[in-house]
Amino acid sequence: MIEPALKQGIWVLCDRFADSTRAYQGSLGSVSPGLINAMQRVTIGDLKPDLTIILDLPVEIGLQRAAARRGSGTPDRFEGEQLSFHQGLREAYRKIAADEPARCVLIDANSDPDTVAGRVWNALRDRLLPTPASVVSV
Repeated sequence: MIEPALKQGIWVLCDRFADSTRAYQGSLGSVSPGLINAMQRVTIGDLKPDLTIILDLPVEIGLQRAAARRGSGTPDRFEGEQLSFHQGLREAYRKIAADEPARCVLIDANSDPDTVAGRVWNALRDRLLPTPASVVSV
């Protein structure tokens, strides 16, 4: 689905991608980076996002937001994990962003939704949209 759309010039947005495997199974699980790389070569080949946006906020705030969304419902299996699990996951994503700054933008999500949306839009604009000729400096 992704490659045919890209060949047609269509933008493709993914909620998670190979980085999730790297963070969950690699950093927090017992799967070696070599095996993850091999699986990635088989499943997606050389396909990589042009831009990865990583929304970052303190673990406690993320869990509070999840609880507020959930209301009186039961926490899912990830929400029920220990604080150390979530801290490890956050660090794994932050490391991915630090290791691949040309592809990844780490966005502070510890703000109201409109502010965070503005930060996401700025990252999209700055990384993916062409600069108008009238703005180019020589």
